[in-house]
Amino acid sequence: MKRIGVLLINLGTPDAPTPEAVGPYLRQFLMDGFVIDVPKPLRWFLVNVLIVPRRKIQSAKAYQKVQLPGGSPLLVYTRELAEKVAAELASDDRYLVEYAMRYGNPSIASALTKLNLPDVSKIFVLPLYPQYAESSYETAVVETKRVAQRLGCAERLSFFPPFYDRPELIAAFARRLADTHEEHPGDHVVFSFHSLPERHLKRLDESKQHCLVKPDCCEQITSVNQNCYRAQCIFTARGIAAELGLKDEDYTVSFQSRLGRAKWIGPTTEVVLRQLAQKGVKRMLVSCPSFVADCLETVEEMGIRGRQTFIDAGGEELFLVPAPNAEAGWVETVANWIREVGA
Repeated sequence: MKRIGVLLINLGTPDAPTPEAVGPYLRQFLMDGFVIDVPKPLRWFLVNVLIVPRRKIQSAKAYQKVQLPGGSPLLVYTRELAEKVAAELASDDRYLVEYAMRYGNPSIASALTKLNLPDVSKIFVLPLYPQYAESSYETAVVETKRVAQRLGCAERLSFFPPFYDRPELIAAFARRLADTHEEHPGDHVVFSFHSLPERHLKRLDESKQHCLVKPDCCEQITSVNQNCYRAQCIFTARGIAAELGLKDEDYTVSFQSRLGRAKWIGPTTEVVLRQLAQKGVKRMLVSCPSFVADCLETVEEMGIRGRQTFIDAGGEELFLVPAPNAEAGWVETVANWIREVGA
């Protein structure tokens, strides 16, 4: 019987919440040309001289605030998702499930090695990024192909596409938001997505006449902007809002986690939180639909620092909506997507 290997890939996390562990992780992450897209000598200088020596200390302190007994939130929830998906698929012994991180451990190479067995005829790779971006989805695909080529299993790979528009994803975030609102009623919802430099979006627009040129460039997804990260984020947010019956005035879409001085897509979440507090919003719900597993950017950046920003600006309370993580419905969704490939 031929088996099907399954590889779930998430972004990554340092091995420990210490500057000594965070430094190498940041170097690996930031030296990726898909992440900082400048010539390699300049990238090396920026990363090793200007960014990492200072940022490794700040990031280590942030990781220490959110560390769980089993590791960082991203590692814990990704591992739990893989284990539960494997259990969900256990009735069909064709499936072999592993998980990996694009940066850090477990590495893509270590996971692919476990899947590179004589009786594994296909390896299905699911990058856990709902929206497409070169600095998340594309780099995971490129690295997986590179490693698979070295291991001699590249011809067995297939990749699940970005799933920003899948009803199952929208339903998963809607469930989490509805549950949080029931426990902590809010006046307004912010859908906060990871930001990107504007140039990352513009270079995917072959027409050079649409992306961030037209004022309504992200209102609809067409052949011109089908890989536009910002348009996909807005689509996801609107889908969740529609699922819950939210009106336009009930929610705001914003973007977080900026780095450096380049112009990034906006509006910026930090600014939005202040503005909404100043307009009289007292109880805020923040959902982060670019992250299917909670991580530093959700738990610390939004749940701790974002909450404080909102309160300092006059708000009363901010509640972070949990990511799908390893929630039963999300586990079933991922398992069903894998079954689609194995059918």
